[in-house]
Amino acid sequence: MPGELDLVEPSTVGLSYERLRRVAEYAKSYVDNDFMVGTDVLVSRYGKVALRESFGFADREAQQSVGSDTIWRIFSMTKPIVSVVVMQLVEEGKLRLRDPLSAFVPAFEKTEVFSGGTAEKPETKPVKRPINISDLLTHTAGLSYGFINQHPVDEMYRKAGLDRVREKLSLEELVDLLAEFPLRHQPGARWSYSMATDVLGRVVEVIEGRSLYESLFERVLDPLGMIDTSFQLSDEKIDRFAACYRPEEETLSPILLEKPEESSYRSSRWLSGGGGLVSTMHDYHRFCRMLINEGELDGSRILGSRTLRQMMKNHLPDKADLTDAGDPLYYKGFFDGVGFGLGFAIVQDPIKGRIQANKGEASWGGMASTAFWIDTVEKISCIFLTQLIPSGTHINLRWDLRSLVNQAIEE
Repeated sequence: MPGELDLVEPSTVGLSYERLRRVAEYAKSYVDNDFMVGTDVLVSRYGKVALRESFGFADREAQQSVGSDTIWRIFSMTKPIVSVVVMQLVEEGKLRLRDPLSAFVPAFEKTEVFSGGTAEKPETKPVKRPINISDLLTHTAGLSYGFINQHPVDEMYRKAGLDRVREKLSLEELVDLLAEFPLRHQPGARWSYSMATDVLGRVVEVIEGRSLYESLFERVLDPLGMIDTSFQLSDEKIDRFAACYRPEEETLSPILLEKPEESSYRSSRWLSGGGGLVSTMHDYHRFCRMLINEGELDGSRILGSRTLRQMMKNHLPDKADLTDAGDPLYYKGFFDGVGFGLGFAIVQDPIKGRIQANKGEASWGGMASTAFWIDTVEKISCIFLTQLIPSGTHINLRWDLRSLVNQAIEE
């Protein structure tokens, strides 16, 4: 059955059973303490699942427990998948990291940089150089998100209702609209989390001459057997789809935000490369196994090993970390010692970050508090799935899970 994963005895992959149980107990505590409705956690080493535990409800109101095949909104965990497709195009000579974005989206030829004023009356200046593909992969293009509240450009996104209009526009229309706003900073100057991967999705469409989903399906989802990963949810899968929640302001107890049957994922027009996929634990584990296995899984070569190694190096200016070269996404210091590669956050100095992580770990998470990381040295991957918006509510779980998994390694 889809979603079922064969478990191995942890000791056979160099993990302690007793110490690995701490990971499950931690995931369960979020349900027991009424911070999350349901959780699902997986730890794998050498591609073999040593721990898979689920707790609570996928849909509390319907009394539907988290199942082995529950479908989750993975939001920004879509970004690494799209980044892999972009790098496939690079490998095929159809795209270069230094190519200007305007070669594929002409609307960006006239985009300028915010230099002063207000969101209502912005002052702008020309770019020193055009946005290139590498800028988009590393989130150094100068784009933004409306939910971020740091800069007048963020406010301009909100006032334009970009979060609302995206369900009414095609990807092409949305990206052309995005080009009308000034950039937060000069391309390549610093890291600012943004809709850059959505723009990359449009680049893929232009190069391939087909929808983003068609490219994802043929290039990644189908070869990896990711059978439940898509931008839209069919009627026959709705009973497996989790409800989504938000925290009550004072207690942080989860409050229903979106019922499965009322979700926009049932009829979304916009294919968001930055956050539009739904998936399952089974499917995302297949994706992580491919990454751990240097780009290949079960005879399907998705990426070259050298390409993946390049993606998992820090590409930020002067090899700085996200604290020094970026705008805070959660709280200042959260990303100490963490850089950013081509689609992933990369641990480069765990001592500076005061985190129990390993150098080179690649990771990211989603708006509904989902998270994953891979360690290509220890050959470990971990995936945590739930549905609580925003991700910053319990953001330290990303580092807590690192500590709990890494302390279970015996060899």
